[in-house]
Amino acid sequence: MSQPPVVLGLDFGGTKIAMMVCEPNGERLGSSTVASGGELGARASFDRGIQAARALLASSAPGRELAAAGVSTFGIPFDDRVELAPAISGWDRLAFGRELRDAFPGARIAMATDAKAAAQAEVRWGALADCDPAVYLNLGTGLSAAIVAGGQVLNGRNGAAGEIGYNLRGLQDVGVPLAARMPLEDMISGQALARRAASHHAHGQPVPAGEVFEASRDDVDLDRLVTDFVNELAFHVVNLAICVSPVRIAVGGGMVRSWDRLRPGLEHALSVGVPFPPELVAARFPFDAPLIGAVALAVDAAYAGAAAQPGADGGDPATFPPITISEGLPS
Repeated sequence: MSQPPVVLGLDFGGTKIAMMVCEPNGERLGSSTVASGGELGARASFDRGIQAARALLASSAPGRELAAAGVSTFGIPFDDRVELAPAISGWDRLAFGRELRDAFPGARIAMATDAKAAAQAEVRWGALADCDPAVYLNLGTGLSAAIVAGGQVLNGRNGAAGEIGYNLRGLQDVGVPLAARMPLEDMISGQALARRAASHHAHGQPVPAGEVFEASRDDVDLDRLVTDFVNELAFHVVNLAICVSPVRIAVGGGMVRSWDRLRPGLEHALSVGVPFPPELVAARFPFDAPLIGAVALAVDAAYAGAAAQPGADGGDPATFPPITISEGLPS
Protein backbone atom coordinates (compact mmCIF):
# COMPACT_ATOMS: atom_id res chain seq x y z
CA MET A 1 0.00 0.00 0.00
CA SER A 2 1.48 3.34 -1.07
CA GLN A 3 2.12 6.02 1.52
CA PRO A 4 0.27 9.34 1.39
CA PRO A 5 2.00 12.35 -0.17
CA VAL A 6 3.89 14.86 1.95
CA VAL A 7 4.03 18.65 2.09
CA LEU A 8 6.97 21.04 2.16
CA GLY A 9 7.36 24.37 3.94
CA LEU A 10 10.17 26.58 2.66
CA ASP A 11 11.18 29.98 4.02
CA PHE A 12 13.65 32.13 2.08
CA GLY A 13 15.19 34.66 4.45
CA GLY A 14 17.84 37.29 3.97
CA THR A 15 20.40 35.32 6.00
CA LYS A 16 19.02 31.76 6.18
CA ILE A 17 16.74 29.39 4.30
CA ALA A 18 14.65 27.09 6.49
CA MET A 19 12.62 24.11 5.36
CA MET A 20 10.40 21.40 6.80
CA VAL A 21 8.86 18.24 5.32
CA CYS A 22 5.62 17.17 6.96
CA GLU A 23 2.81 14.67 6.83
CA PRO A 24 -0.44 16.01 5.34
CA ASN A 25 -1.58 17.00 8.86
CA GLY A 26 1.59 19.01 9.46
CA GLU A 27 3.43 16.44 11.59
CA ARG A 28 7.11 17.04 11.02
CA LEU A 29 9.18 14.38 9.25
CA GLY A 30 12.37 16.39 8.88
CA SER A 31 13.73 19.92 8.88
CA SER A 32 16.93 21.75 8.08
CA THR A 33 18.43 25.20 7.68
CA VAL A 34 21.11 26.50 5.33
CA ALA A 35 22.73 29.89 4.98
CA SER A 36 21.11 31.95 2.26
CA GLY A 37 24.39 32.78 0.57
CA GLY A 38 22.90 36.08 -0.49
CA GLU A 39 26.32 37.57 -1.16
CA LEU A 40 26.48 35.25 -4.19
CA GLY A 41 23.33 36.76 -5.67
CA ALA A 42 19.72 35.77 -6.14
CA ARG A 43 20.18 32.83 -8.49
CA ALA A 44 22.74 31.11 -6.28
CA SER A 45 20.67 31.69 -3.15
CA PHE A 46 17.42 30.44 -4.70
CA ASP A 47 19.12 27.36 -6.14
CA ARG A 48 20.73 26.63 -2.77
CA GLY A 49 17.30 26.60 -1.13
CA ILE A 50 15.78 24.37 -3.80
CA GLN A 51 18.66 21.88 -3.66
CA ALA A 52 18.50 21.72 0.14
CA ALA A 53 14.73 21.20 0.03
CA ARG A 54 15.06 18.38 -2.50
CA ALA A 55 17.74 16.75 -0.35
CA LEU A 56 15.49 17.00 2.70
CA LEU A 57 12.58 15.44 0.80
CA ALA A 58 14.82 12.58 -0.33
CA SER A 59 16.15 11.90 3.18
CA SER A 60 12.99 12.38 5.25
CA ALA A 61 10.32 11.10 2.85
CA PRO A 62 12.07 8.82 0.32
CA GLY A 63 9.87 7.75 -2.56
CA ARG A 64 6.87 9.78 -1.38
CA GLU A 65 5.05 12.22 -3.63
CA LEU A 66 5.09 15.94 -2.84
CA ALA A 67 1.51 17.20 -2.75
CA ALA A 68 2.17 20.88 -2.09
CA ALA A 69 4.88 23.37 -1.21
CA GLY A 70 4.20 26.50 0.85
CA VAL A 71 6.87 29.15 0.39
CA SER A 72 7.49 32.37 2.29
CA THR A 73 10.02 34.99 1.28
CA PHE A 74 11.18 38.50 2.00
CA GLY A 75 9.49 40.77 -0.52
CA ILE A 76 6.13 40.19 -2.18
CA PRO A 77 6.14 37.08 -4.40
CA PHE A 78 4.42 36.87 -7.78
CA ASP A 79 4.65 34.37 -10.62
CA ASP A 80 7.11 36.49 -12.58
CA ARG A 81 8.89 38.60 -9.94
CA VAL A 82 9.30 39.54 -6.28
CA GLU A 83 8.43 43.13 -5.39
CA LEU A 84 10.10 45.12 -2.60
CA ALA A 85 12.94 42.64 -2.07
CA PRO A 86 16.21 44.55 -1.57
CA ALA A 87 17.85 42.08 0.85
CA ILE A 88 19.52 40.03 -1.91
CA SER A 89 20.60 41.55 -5.21
CA GLY A 90 18.50 40.32 -8.13
CA TRP A 91 15.80 38.67 -6.01
CA ASP A 92 13.22 41.01 -7.52
CA ARG A 93 13.97 39.61 -10.98
CA LEU A 94 13.30 35.97 -10.12
CA ALA A 95 10.19 34.51 -11.77
CA PHE A 96 9.39 33.21 -8.32
CA GLY A 97 6.15 31.28 -8.81
CA ARG A 98 7.18 29.80 -12.14
CA GLU A 99 10.58 28.77 -10.78
CA LEU A 100 8.94 27.01 -7.84
CA ARG A 101 6.55 25.07 -10.08
CA ASP A 102 9.49 24.04 -12.26
CA ALA A 103 11.42 22.96 -9.18
CA PHE A 104 8.57 20.86 -7.78
CA PRO A 105 6.57 19.64 -10.81
CA GLY A 106 3.10 18.37 -10.04
CA ALA A 107 2.96 19.94 -6.57
CA ARG A 108 0.55 22.73 -5.70
CA ILE A 109 2.44 25.94 -4.86
CA ALA A 110 1.31 28.58 -2.34
CA MET A 111 3.33 31.74 -1.63
CA ALA A 112 3.31 34.59 0.89
CA THR A 113 5.59 37.26 2.31
CA ASP A 114 7.53 36.15 5.35
CA ALA A 115 5.69 38.54 7.68
CA LYS A 116 2.25 37.52 6.42
CA ALA A 117 3.05 33.82 6.68
CA ALA A 118 4.38 34.40 10.19
CA ALA A 119 1.28 36.34 11.17
CA GLN A 120 -0.96 33.54 9.96
CA ALA A 121 1.01 31.04 12.05
CA GLU A 122 0.66 33.24 15.13
CA VAL A 123 -3.08 33.73 14.49
CA ARG A 124 -3.78 30.02 14.09
CA TRP A 125 -1.61 28.60 16.88
CA GLY A 126 0.36 31.32 18.58
CA ALA A 127 0.40 34.67 20.33
CA LEU A 128 -2.28 36.29 18.15
CA ALA A 129 -4.95 33.59 18.49
CA ASP A 130 -8.34 35.19 19.27
CA CYS A 131 -6.87 38.71 19.01
CA ASP A 132 -8.86 40.97 16.71
CA PRO A 133 -7.43 43.15 15.38
CA ALA A 134 -3.77 42.40 15.88
CA VAL A 135 -0.34 43.22 14.48
CA TYR A 136 2.65 40.98 13.83
CA LEU A 137 5.93 42.93 13.79
CA ASN A 138 8.87 41.28 12.06
CA LEU A 139 12.29 42.45 13.30
CA GLY A 140 14.83 40.45 11.36
CA THR A 141 17.21 41.11 8.51
CA GLY A 142 14.57 43.54 7.28
CA LEU A 143 11.56 45.29 8.79
CA SER A 144 7.89 44.65 8.09
CA ALA A 145 4.53 44.14 9.77
CA ALA A 146 1.33 42.25 9.13
CA ILE A 147 -2.13 43.44 10.11
CA VAL A 148 -4.76 40.93 11.22
CA ALA A 149 -8.50 41.69 11.09
CA GLY A 150 -11.32 39.20 11.47
CA GLY A 151 -8.79 36.42 11.87
CA GLN A 152 -7.37 37.10 8.41
CA VAL A 153 -4.06 38.66 7.43
CA LEU A 154 -4.65 41.83 5.42
CA ASN A 155 -2.95 41.64 2.02
CA GLY A 156 -3.71 45.11 0.74
CA ARG A 157 -3.33 46.21 -2.84
CA ASN A 158 -0.56 44.21 -4.54
CA GLY A 159 0.08 42.38 -1.27
CA ALA A 160 1.87 45.40 0.21
CA ALA A 161 -0.13 45.98 3.42
CA GLY A 162 2.16 46.32 6.43
CA GLU A 163 5.37 47.06 4.51
CA ILE A 164 6.44 49.64 7.08
CA GLY A 165 10.06 49.33 6.02
CA TYR A 166 9.17 51.88 3.35
CA ASN A 167 7.77 54.43 5.83
CA LEU A 168 8.84 58.06 5.63
CA ARG A 169 11.32 58.83 8.39
CA GLY A 170 10.51 62.54 8.78
CA LEU A 171 8.95 65.68 7.30
CA GLN A 172 11.93 66.08 4.98
CA ASP A 173 10.81 62.90 3.15
CA VAL A 174 7.37 64.20 2.18
CA GLY A 175 7.07 64.40 -1.59
CA VAL A 176 10.46 62.80 -2.17
CA PRO A 177 10.50 59.72 -4.46
CA LEU A 178 11.58 56.44 -2.89
CA ALA A 179 14.75 56.32 -4.98
CA ALA A 180 15.80 59.70 -3.62
CA ARG A 181 15.18 59.10 0.10
CA MET A 182 16.23 56.62 2.75
CA PRO A 183 13.36 54.28 3.66
CA LEU A 184 12.92 53.26 7.26
CA GLU A 185 14.28 49.73 6.69
CA ASP A 186 17.65 51.19 5.70
CA MET A 187 17.97 52.54 9.25
CA ILE A 188 15.80 50.21 11.33
CA SER A 189 16.48 46.52 10.64
CA GLY A 190 19.02 43.87 11.50
CA GLN A 191 21.11 44.68 8.44
CA ALA A 192 20.89 48.41 9.12
CA LEU A 193 21.98 48.07 12.74
CA ALA A 194 24.95 45.92 11.67
CA ARG A 195 26.04 48.58 9.17
CA ARG A 196 25.56 51.42 11.62
CA ALA A 197 27.65 49.64 14.23
CA ALA A 198 30.51 49.13 11.75
CA SER A 199 32.01 52.51 12.62
CA HIS A 200 32.57 51.19 16.16
CA HIS A 201 34.42 48.08 14.90
CA ALA A 202 38.19 48.10 14.78
CA HIS A 203 38.19 47.17 11.09
CA GLY A 204 34.98 48.93 10.13
CA GLN A 205 33.21 45.63 9.50
CA PRO A 206 29.46 45.14 10.07
CA VAL A 207 28.64 43.59 13.46
CA PRO A 208 25.68 41.19 13.71
CA ALA A 209 22.69 42.87 15.33
CA GLY A 210 22.64 40.44 18.25
CA GLU A 211 26.26 41.27 19.05
CA VAL A 212 25.49 44.98 18.86
CA PHE A 213 22.71 44.65 21.44
CA GLU A 214 24.92 42.57 23.72
CA ALA A 215 27.97 44.83 23.41
CA SER A 216 25.86 47.92 24.04
CA ARG A 217 25.55 46.91 27.71
CA ASP A 218 29.16 47.92 28.26
CA ASP A 219 29.79 50.39 25.42
CA VAL A 220 28.42 53.92 25.77
CA ASP A 221 28.50 54.64 22.04
CA LEU A 222 26.76 51.40 21.13
CA ASP A 223 24.24 51.94 23.92
CA ARG A 224 23.38 55.32 22.42
CA LEU A 225 23.08 53.70 18.98
CA VAL A 226 20.72 51.01 20.30
CA THR A 227 18.65 53.60 22.19
CA ASP A 228 18.24 55.70 19.04
CA PHE A 229 17.38 52.55 17.09
CA VAL A 230 14.64 51.52 19.54
CA ASN A 231 13.27 55.08 19.74
CA GLU A 232 12.88 55.40 15.97
CA LEU A 233 11.32 51.96 15.76
CA ALA A 234 8.94 52.89 18.59
CA PHE A 235 7.88 56.06 16.75
CA HIS A 236 6.57 53.97 13.86
CA VAL A 237 5.12 51.17 15.98
CA VAL A 238 3.15 53.72 18.02
CA ASN A 239 1.73 55.32 14.87
CA LEU A 240 0.80 51.88 13.53
CA ALA A 241 -0.91 51.03 16.81
CA ILE A 242 -2.86 54.30 16.76
CA CYS A 243 -4.05 53.53 13.23
CA VAL A 244 -5.02 49.88 13.77
CA SER A 245 -5.88 49.91 17.52
CA PRO A 246 -4.83 46.27 17.94
CA VAL A 247 -5.56 44.07 20.92
CA ARG A 248 -2.01 42.74 20.82
CA ILE A 249 1.27 43.24 18.97
CA ALA A 250 3.43 40.12 18.66
CA VAL A 251 7.08 40.61 17.75
CA GLY A 252 9.11 38.00 15.91
CA GLY A 253 12.35 37.74 13.96
CA GLY A 254 16.00 37.36 14.84
CA MET A 255 16.22 40.54 16.92
CA VAL A 256 13.78 39.07 19.45
CA ARG A 257 16.85 37.32 20.85
CA SER A 258 17.54 40.79 22.31
CA TRP A 259 13.98 41.17 23.62
CA ASP A 260 15.19 42.45 26.99
CA ARG A 261 16.66 45.50 25.23
CA LEU A 262 13.80 46.02 22.79
CA ARG A 263 10.75 45.47 24.97
CA PRO A 264 11.10 48.23 27.61
CA GLY A 265 11.42 51.07 25.09
CA LEU A 266 8.64 49.79 22.83
CA GLU A 267 6.34 49.04 25.74
CA HIS A 268 6.84 52.45 27.33
CA ALA A 269 6.27 54.27 24.03
CA LEU A 270 3.03 52.33 23.44
CA SER A 271 1.79 52.88 26.98
CA VAL A 272 2.13 56.67 26.86
CA GLY A 273 1.55 57.33 23.15
CA VAL A 274 -1.48 55.22 22.21
CA PRO A 275 -4.98 56.13 23.46
CA PHE A 276 -5.80 52.45 24.07
CA PRO A 277 -2.41 50.74 24.37
CA PRO A 278 -2.15 47.19 23.02
CA GLU A 279 -0.45 44.33 24.78
CA LEU A 280 3.11 43.83 23.53
CA VAL A 281 4.45 40.26 23.52
CA ALA A 282 7.16 38.16 21.91
CA ALA A 283 5.74 35.83 19.27
CA ARG A 284 5.14 32.19 20.24
CA PHE A 285 7.34 31.21 17.29
CA PRO A 286 9.79 34.13 17.39
CA PHE A 287 12.33 32.73 14.94
CA ASP A 288 10.39 30.21 12.87
CA ALA A 289 6.91 31.65 12.34
CA PRO A 290 7.47 32.25 8.59
CA LEU A 291 8.43 28.58 8.19
CA ILE A 292 5.44 27.39 10.22
CA GLY A 293 3.22 29.66 8.15
CA ALA A 294 4.72 28.18 4.99
CA VAL A 295 3.86 24.68 6.24
CA ALA A 296 0.30 25.86 6.86
CA LEU A 297 0.12 27.22 3.31
CA ALA A 298 1.28 23.84 1.99
CA VAL A 299 -1.18 21.86 4.10
CA ASP A 300 -4.10 24.07 3.07
CA ALA A 301 -3.06 23.85 -0.59
CA ALA A 302 -2.79 20.05 -0.35
CA TYR A 303 -6.24 19.71 1.19
CA ALA A 304 -7.73 22.13 -1.32
CA GLY A 305 -6.23 20.04 -4.11
CA ALA A 306 -7.59 16.84 -2.63
CA ALA A 307 -11.02 18.41 -2.16
CA ALA A 308 -11.06 19.44 -5.81
CA GLN A 309 -10.66 15.84 -7.00
CA PRO A 310 -13.73 14.11 -8.47
CA GLY A 311 -15.90 12.64 -5.73
CA ALA A 312 -14.28 14.68 -2.95
CA ASP A 313 -16.40 16.57 -0.42
CA GLY A 314 -15.95 20.34 -0.49
CA GLY A 315 -12.83 22.43 -0.23
CA ASP A 316 -13.47 24.87 2.59
CA PRO A 317 -10.17 25.36 4.51
CA ALA A 318 -12.22 25.80 7.71
CA THR A 319 -13.07 22.09 7.48
CA PHE A 320 -9.49 20.90 7.05
CA PRO A 321 -8.00 18.81 9.88
CA PRO A 322 -5.97 20.74 12.50
CA ILE A 323 -2.26 20.96 11.88
CA THR A 324 0.14 19.40 14.35
CA ILE A 325 2.72 21.96 15.40
CA SER A 326 5.93 20.39 16.66
CA GLU A 327 8.18 22.17 19.12
CA GLY A 328 11.94 22.27 18.68
CA LEU A 329 11.89 23.76 15.19
CA PRO A 330 15.13 24.58 13.39
CA SER A 331 16.79 27.71 14.75
